Amino acid sequence: MKNILLKTSQLSKSFSSGGRLQHVLKNIDLELYEGDFTVIMGASGAGKSTLLYALSGMDTPSLGTIAFKDQIISTLNQDQLAIFRRHHCGFVFQQIYLIDGMSLMDNVLSAGLLVIKDKKILLDRARNLFTAVDLSEETWKKFPAQISGGEAQRAGMVRALINHPEILFADEPTGALNFKTGLDVLNTLTDFNEHGQSIVMVTHDMRSARRGNRILYLKDGIILGECNLGKYIPQDPARHNTLSAFLSEMGW
Repeated sequence: MKNILLKTSQLSKSFSSGGRLQHVLKNIDLELYEGDFTVIMGASGAGKSTLLYALSGMDTPSLGTIAFKDQIISTLNQDQLAIFRRHHCGFVFQQIYLIDGMSLMDNVLSAGLLVIKDKKILLDRARNLFTAVDLSEETWKKFPAQISGGEAQRAGMVRALINHPEILFADEPTGALNFKTGLDVLNTLTDFNEHGQSIVMVTHDMRSARRGNRILYLKDGIILGECNLGKYIPQDPARHNTLSAFLSEMGW
């Protein structure tokens, strides 16, 4: 039986817009498990990114609780949440937030030094991760403006993984990439998941969604349904058909 990594109870999030209260997430009860590749799908405005940010401690709920293992994180203040994210979470976004004035290696080390104080251990881990995402030593030394979008996204994954996060959050990680570079990023995420990395990913893209073993469909702030696809098998027509049928049922 899988261990529960994140659990929400009656998770709700509301915003005030034009003098009216907008309910984006509505009483969500959810369990996320260690080792899963969980995908969150839904139409624009369904609350996908809001849910991701709440789960990761980047935002706080209006009501309800979020627990990471045995720790309630929804009651932490901003400084406590920053420490929580630093030690437990990694983030990959559609927009790649690398620091322009630093090499790729320095971007990674600057994040790693916040947690890993032994510079030799940190450097060895960074080198291993860069190798794992197929970025050469020559590329490590380059600055963000000197590399392609796909290389930048893979460097962003190295930075996200440098501190051994227990869960990696990805928000449309292939949204700004062409087909080939997006495929490279998906292959990298899949490989890390196969080695035990827990992942939660928001996507509009069915090709990306097929990489997950568990698909959650969000509509109007609630989880309308879920689909369990099992272990990823490349070019599996049954997997494609199962996901297509589920999304059609959800009204996607």
